[in-house]
Amino acid sequence: MTERFDCHYCKETLFGKKYILREDNPYCIKCYDSLYSNTCEECKKPIGCDSKDLSYKDRHWHENCFHCFQCKNSLVDKPFAAKEEHLLCTECYSNEYSSKCNECKKTIMPGTRKMEYKGNSWHETCFICHRCQQPIGTKSFIPKDNQNFCVPCYEKQFAMQCVQCKKPITTGGITYREQPWHKECFVCTGCKKQLSGQRFTSRDEFAYCLNCFCSLYAKKCAGCTNPISGLGGTKYISFEERQWHNDCFNCKKCSLSLVGRGFLTERDDILCPECGKDI
Repeated sequence: MTERFDCHYCKETLFGKKYILREDNPYCIKCYDSLYSNTCEECKKPIGCDSKDLSYKDRHWHENCFHCFQCKNSLVDKPFAAKEEHLLCTECYSNEYSSKCNECKKTIMPGTRKMEYKGNSWHETCFICHRCQQPIGTKSFIPKDNQNFCVPCYEKQFAMQCVQCKKPITTGGITYREQPWHKECFVCTGCKKQLSGQRFTSRDEFAYCLNCFCSLYAKKCAGCTNPISGLGGTKYISFEERQWHNDCFNCKKCSLSLVGRGFLTERDDILCPECGKDI
């Protein structure tokens, strides 16, 4: 007696018929299509086992339905791009969505290397220095007046030279006596510390920090012997080639402040009228 060979789902005999095995179970074509075939994204009909099933990201198409959303040309065996659930050939995608080169105004095709800066895009070969016309690539560049320059060309054409080191100033420069300096070159003549952002003064056209200036040039207080800078509104008293800080101009004996008062002198000392009445 011959063993039966039936469809696993409808139980109809499969002798002399086409069938498909799935998980070791045989199915007639009709049952297999109704149970397991994918639905085409384009025509919404099942993709039968006798049709080619093209898939992309868990979506499926008949071979004849797999075409560009825009121009309807077939995408079978061709590169394509996806935008908002739609498939587009590279030409339609480029015309619709790809950025345009800021230099040649042509489309930058998908997959092509491009350069971007402040919302603008260039073909790699179009992103060049305005002066030497060489591609900038990944090298540093400096924009000026809507044009881009490689650093050497910018320095040759635009950068000011530091008074101290004679090298170009590209960033971080300062101006002193209407001359340009690098921040790191503008230093105290005495201690060589940077003066940028610090209080300083000058003598004979040389810049000094306050400490060095006071140490080198300021007169010494006759009371405390510390320098009197005279800077920043500091008040001091001067008498017969001697100077005192306001706070140091006091009676030698009773320490009464003599600022704005009469006083007497005894050798190098100053005295209030009361302490000096017996002189």
